[in-house]
Amino acid sequence: MDADLSSYVRPSVAVDTVVLTVSPGGDLRVLLVRPRDPRHGDWALPGTFLHEGETLADAVLRSLRTKAHVEGLRPRQLHVFDDPRRDDRGWVLSVAHLDLVPWELLGDAPERDDVRLAPPDRTGPLPFDHAAVVRLGVQRARQDYATAPDPAGLLAGPFTLRQLQQVHEAVAGEALPRDTFRRRVEPALRATGRMSSGRVGKPARLFERR
Repeated sequence: MDADLSSYVRPSVAVDTVVLTVSPGGDLRVLLVRPRDPRHGDWALPGTFLHEGETLADAVLRSLRTKAHVEGLRPRQLHVFDDPRRDDRGWVLSVAHLDLVPWELLGDAPERDDVRLAPPDRTGPLPFDHAAVVRLGVQRARQDYATAPDPAGLLAGPFTLRQLQQVHEAVAGEALPRDTFRRRVEPALRATGRMSSGRVGKPARLFERR
C-alpha cells in the first residue's frame, strides 16, 4: 500500500535567478534587487517561493517581472541548493536558474532604484547562499562560452571578431590572446561578406554564428 504523503515532512521551495549581462562599458554584471525584508540586507538575487499549482519556470518569470521589472527572459535550471540550514526561517530548497541576456533586453531596469547591475565579484554581502549561486552561475557561463562563440546571443546581429572577443573577455573576466581566440572561434562562424561601418576604427569583416 502506498504511503500517505501527508506523513512526510515537506520543505518550502523557492527559486532564485542569476541574470548575467555585459554592460555598455564591456563588463560582466549580475542583476540584483532590493529584498522586501530589510533583515535580508541591501541586495539579493531576484527570487520567490513557489505557489501551489505553479511550475518552477512560471515562478522564475513571476519573480523577474515583479521584483526586477524584467520580462521576456528564458532562464534555465542551474542547480538545487538544499542545505537545510541555508535559510534561517526554516527548511527551504532553492532551485537556482541562470540566464545570460543582452543589456538591451533589461529595458529600464538598470535605471531603477530597486535594481542594481553589479560586477559578480563585487556584489557586497548577499543573503542566504546567493553568493554561491552567483559564483556557480558565472562558472557555468564561462563553461558555455569556452565551447561556443556566443551561445547566449549577447551580440545581436552580425559582429566583428573584436566585438566577439570583447564579450568573451567580459564573461571570462580576463584578457584573451587575440590570435588564439580567433583560431578557436572562427571555425564556428560564417562571414557575411559585409564590413562594419568603420565609425570606430577601421572597417572590419562581419560574422554571424553558423
